[in-house]
Parts: sequence; C-alpha cells; structure tokens
Amino acid sequence: MKRGQFLRNLGLSSSALMAFYCMGTTLTACSSGSVDPDTSGTGSNTGTNTGTTGLTGNADLSKGAISFTLDLTSSTYSTLKTDGRFVVVGSVIVANAKGTIVALSKTCTHEGTTIDYRSAQNDFYCSNHGSEFSTTGAVEVGPATKALTVYKAQLSANGNTLTVSA
Repeated sequence: MKRGQFLRNLGLSSSALMAFYCMGTTLTACSSGSVDPDTSGTGSNTGTNTGTTGLTGNADLSKGAISFTLDLTSSTYSTLKTDGRFVVVGSVIVANAKGTIVALSKTCTHEGTTIDYRSAQNDFYCSNHGSEFSTTGAVEVGPATKALTVYKAQLSANGNTLTVSA
C-alpha cells in the first residue's frame, strides 16, 4: 500500500495531505536535499531488454546464477557502446560509465525499486527514496545501507559482445 493510500484510509483528505507535504513534515520522501535524476537523454535507458534479440544466457537471478552475453551489434544493446547509456537486462543493470562497462543488480537494496544510471554524476540512483550507489555498487547516499551486487562485465576484443557473469 502506498503512503497516500494509507493516509486516505485513515480519513485524511487531499488538502490535509497537501498541507502536511508543504509544511515539510515526515510525510515527504526519504531523500534529503534536491537530487535530480539524469533525464537529459545521455543517461536515459534507451535499450531496456524488451526481447531476446542479442541476448544469450541467463539474465534473471531468480532462474539461477547470472551468466549472459549481449550482442552489441544488435539494435537492442548497441547503445552500450555510447558513454552514459545503460540497459536493464533481467535482474541486471549494465551501464557504460565513463568508458567502463559496469554490471550491477538492478534492484535498490532499500525497498526494491529499479535503479537508473546517471551519467552526469557517474552513479546509480533510486528514484523511490533517493538512495545513490557508486559504479562499484557501494552506497553513497541512503536510506539504503547495503551495497548492490556487482557482476563481472567482460567486453570482447572486437567490442561486439559483452559477457556478464557472477
């Protein structure tokens, strides 16, 4: 149940909710300060895995160990050749972070929201409560306290395939 639904179930009206929000009470999000996710396009997710074209192996942690290969010549994953781009593949987020390909678990360790890569900050950001993670998976800003799982990302010599494994 979302916070707003819970409060409405308690009988608080929309105007009462807005008053609480505007007064800056604890009903605001968990993040502190103003954090702007990268929506400029340079860090936008332009290649979310919407099919299996260019993907071989297991990208879903619920089906066992992570081990998959991406065909970077495929239109689905070719964006990874561009600095600042990322794709979500099954349980993994793969990003071209300033020329280095990194692969991490896609799920924020605070409450399970899918994270995004922000190229301007060169980090990963959870839009739900503002947690920030470094490209090594370490927590930079909470409320998350546990690091993201890091996977090995190996680019082929010709730069046309990327293998991600545990």
